[in-house]
Amino acid sequence: QVRLVESGGGSVQAGGSLTPSCLVPETSRYVFSVSTMAWFRQAPGKEREGVAVFGRDGSRTYSDSVKGRFTISKDNAKNTLNLQMDSLKPEDTAMYYCALTRLSLLGDIWSAPERYNDWGQGTQVTVSL
Repeated sequence: QVRLVESGGGSVQAGGSLTPSCLVPETSRYVFSVSTMAWFRQAPGKEREGVAVFGRDGSRTYSDSVKGRFTISKDNAKNTLNLQMDSLKPEDTAMYYCALTRLSLLGDIWSAPERYNDWGQGTQVTVSL
């Protein structure tokens, strides 16, 4: 099992930016390099939803709600998965989680939480008007 640690959440006003980061331990560097990794979010009373995924082949896919505003990236030197979030809206308020699977996920199944084996504890993002 890979221990994922998120950081970089916070509170901003609408229109602002945040860049949460997910750290993968150095001992799991190989796993990091060959895995599919994604960001999910969960607001109170709502189901966990997929936000963005970085595929094993380097492909990137986004949910319709964040497309054009969020950018997912990997920093191989630092073993981190990052999520640049711009033009934030109050509806982006949620706990954000990173997740990892050794599988290649094709099509829309990337957004199914049950496809991922390892999860972080989450970082809170709050966007106010």
